[in-house]
Amino acid sequence: MIEFLLSFVSYWSEWAPRLLKALVNTALISALGFIVASVLGVLLALCLVAKSTPLRRLASVYVAVFRGIPLLVVLFLIYFGLPGVGIVFNALTSAVIGLGLCFAAQMAEVVRAGFLAIPKGQFEAAVAVGFTPSQSFRLIILPQVLRVSVAPIIVTFVALLKDSSLASLITVKELVLEGRAIATEYFMPLQTFIWVGVLYFVLAFPLSLAARAMARRATANLR
Repeated sequence: MIEFLLSFVSYWSEWAPRLLKALVNTALISALGFIVASVLGVLLALCLVAKSTPLRRLASVYVAVFRGIPLLVVLFLIYFGLPGVGIVFNALTSAVIGLGLCFAAQMAEVVRAGFLAIPKGQFEAAVAVGFTPSQSFRLIILPQVLRVSVAPIIVTFVALLKDSSLASLITVKELVLEGRAIATEYFMPLQTFIWVGVLYFVLAFPLSLAARAMARRATANLR
C-alpha cells in the first residue's frame, strides 16, 4: 500500500508535463466545441420558437437526430467516413465539429426552454411602449433568457468536457489518450488514470459549483 501511494509522488514529475499538455488540449477541444455548439444551438433555438413551420420542423429533426446518435458514431463518421467522399479533417478539427454538432442539439433545448420561461406579455409590453421588435428581443427578452439559461448552459459544457474524452478514439492527444500511453509505458494503469480523473475533476467541479450557484440565484430572482 505504501509503495502504491509513493508511486504517485515518484512519477508525478515525469508524468506532469505530459498530462498537463494533454489537459490543455482537452480544454481547447472542449472550448472550441462549445463555441460551435453555442452558436448553432442558439440558431436552432430561434428556429424552434419561430412562427415558420418549416423552420420549426427542420430544427426539430436536427435536434431529434443528433440527440439520438451517439457522439462516438458522429466522430467516426467525420474522421473515418468523410474521407471516403473526399472531405478530410484532422483529428482535432473532427473532434471540435463532432462535439459542436452533437451538443448543439442540447444547447438548442436549453435556450428554447429559456425562451419559453419568459412570459410573452413582456415582448408585447416592450413593443407597446415604443421598442421595435428587434430592440424588444435584444434588450428585453434575450438578457432574461441568458440569465435563466446560464446554469444549464454550464452543465452542458461540463457534459461536453467529459465527453471530449471520446476524442481519444480518433487519435486526438487529450487526457485519456495520453493517460493510456503513460499507463502502457510505465505499467501503472491504476495510478495513471487516477491522475487523469483528478485532472478532469479539477476542470469540472468548479464549473458544477458555479452552475448550482447560478441556478439558485435564477430561482430566487423568479420568486
